[in-house]
Amino acid sequence: MPRPLQATIDVTAMQHNLAVAKKAAPHSRMWAVVKANAYGHGLERGMRGFAEADGLALIELENAVRLREMGWNKPILLLEGFFEAVDLEVVISRQLQVAIHCAEQVEMLERVSSQARIDVHLKMNTGMNRLGFKPEHYRTAYERVRALPAVRNIVFMTHFANADDPDNPSLPLAEQVRRFRAGTQGLPGECSIANSAADLMHAELTKDWVRPGIMLYGASPGGGKAASFGLKPAMTLTSEIIGVQEIGPGDAVGYGSRFVAERPMKIGVVACGYADGYPRHAPNGTPVIVDGIRTGILGRVSMDMLTVDLSDVPTARVGSKVELWGELLPIDEVAEAAGTIGYELMCALAPRVRVVEC
Repeated sequence: MPRPLQATIDVTAMQHNLAVAKKAAPHSRMWAVVKANAYGHGLERGMRGFAEADGLALIELENAVRLREMGWNKPILLLEGFFEAVDLEVVISRQLQVAIHCAEQVEMLERVSSQARIDVHLKMNTGMNRLGFKPEHYRTAYERVRALPAVRNIVFMTHFANADDPDNPSLPLAEQVRRFRAGTQGLPGECSIANSAADLMHAELTKDWVRPGIMLYGASPGGGKAASFGLKPAMTLTSEIIGVQEIGPGDAVGYGSRFVAERPMKIGVVACGYADGYPRHAPNGTPVIVDGIRTGILGRVSMDMLTVDLSDVPTARVGSKVELWGELLPIDEVAEAAGTIGYELMCALAPRVRVVEC
């Protein structure tokens, strides 16, 4: 028998969440973001779950090729563009769209045959300071790219740092919008600026294209719980109790003896650890569901196991069902308790975890 740990993926939930994204931006077209193996859900499942999207967006060139080989005929956008000139051969042959964010990419694009036809998403750095041309240099970059015979269409693109926290004093959302508008003023073209948080919370910014990511998998981009936006979890991580211990006052649990009991307790060992993608740094009390009852982990998460408090779960025994996150326990709650975000938990799901569809 296989180890009892498994991730169950609900493709219908992914379809539902895409419909929520569309309803929030009814006049926009949708890039469903499937980078990082569709946020740990599987690229093929992402393709099926987002079949009604207008296009799929990711960063991995090899996975863009896989999408074409699996039969995806709609647009595909490479969110970081290409990294070497040789990549452009694949971009052209597979009819991929590319983000352009630096002069070096423009130089490579200038060497492409005039017979090619490439759609470009020209990225502006409006303050996040990762990728893109600064607003004062954007028009020059636009003119340079527009002059290339191989470029068929240019979409204006930026990425928000704080769409879930619009009044962040270091970089207010309104300031990023102002910079974007100033940099594109008078230039003809469509816009692609809204991520999940903007789609759900700032409908006025959805524009021509929207790039939902985390919301499509049923987690919140911030500013509330996913269920409050009508989203459904697409991944449920479950396991079982594989051992039970009775401990007394002064007894310690796990590596480093991080938890020491103050009273008699019953604890359970769950078949899941950091080698499966569960966060090693999750503190005592991080929520978990055992036999339908909420409890918390105790002690340090180890490579293959973690330990939970069974004191208030009278039915618990070896074989009891455990939910680490998903249908009963929102992944956002687990992530918040562990000091991280749902994105990381999804993407960290290890290859050794068995994955099934419900």
